[in-house]
Amino acid sequence: MNKLFANLPDVSGVSSMRLSMTVLATLCALAISGCDSPKPIERNATEFDLVTTDDANEDIGTYILPQDTSILKEPNADQIFYGKRLLNETKRLLPDNVGAAMNCNSCHISQGKIPLGDPYINSYNSYPRVMPRSGKEIDLAGRINGCFMRSMNGKPLPKESDEMKAMLAYMEWLSQNVPKSQKVAIKNAGTVDESLVGDPVRGEVIYQVKCATCHGDNGEGIKDSRGDIVFPPLWGDESFNIGAGMARTYKAAAFVKYNMPMGIQTKGLWGHGNVLSDQDAVDVSEFFTHKPRPDFPGKVNDWPTGNKPKDARY
Repeated sequence: MNKLFANLPDVSGVSSMRLSMTVLATLCALAISGCDSPKPIERNATEFDLVTTDDANEDIGTYILPQDTSILKEPNADQIFYGKRLLNETKRLLPDNVGAAMNCNSCHISQGKIPLGDPYINSYNSYPRVMPRSGKEIDLAGRINGCFMRSMNGKPLPKESDEMKAMLAYMEWLSQNVPKSQKVAIKNAGTVDESLVGDPVRGEVIYQVKCATCHGDNGEGIKDSRGDIVFPPLWGDESFNIGAGMARTYKAAAFVKYNMPMGIQTKGLWGHGNVLSDQDAVDVSEFFTHKPRPDFPGKVNDWPTGNKPKDARY
């Protein structure tokens, strides 16, 4: 202690207040100089198993979720970043193609990186494939355009447009060069008991308690001062149309159960709280999916080979 104070300056002519401040500042400086520099905190990267796509489903490695900063290392970084922006700001950047007050990432949680939140991680390797709803094989661009026409209640993008290529580039980057024979062991969506019967009256009560804060008392959603979407509308003229998967009770319920409400966390990732029971999720989904929303003219062509889901709106 004597050695510590021996280094203090001569302050005999300084007022008591200034003396106290000088002593305090000197002590702090001396104390800090004797400490090691703080080490940066490293966050563990999110990892998922890599498995084969055949029936064996063999565990063969690890997929590490990339940080967005790593995009800068890519030769087409500008294109990937543009694709990321388009998925986040779809309505604002593509107003001629988006009729609803929705963005792609209104449903694809955390930029398509979250289990059970419709992630994009396997999207690039999952197409082309035959889709039951259309009854034909479609590529990834066709799948994206299906969302534009249904969930966005809008118009398809030209497949060779810069915007489509940019979104595909983001999804390709997110796949991290996983070969077609492999996939990341991440679930796109959860499940709910489809034998449950939805009660829309009870669902409305749940909606007002758990959902209305973000989606509005009348399902209108919330926009910021510039008119950009903060939380999407769940029904009405600016919501997804009846051709969207989210307009189906049980499909919506599976999304709601594992991702909503986002303001509450009891376990796992933000928004993955399992706050609602299966019955709660089915009831609230039965309520909002059957509220008025735009029609989908292309519905006449859906499920041409049969097997239409029991919760389809048409």
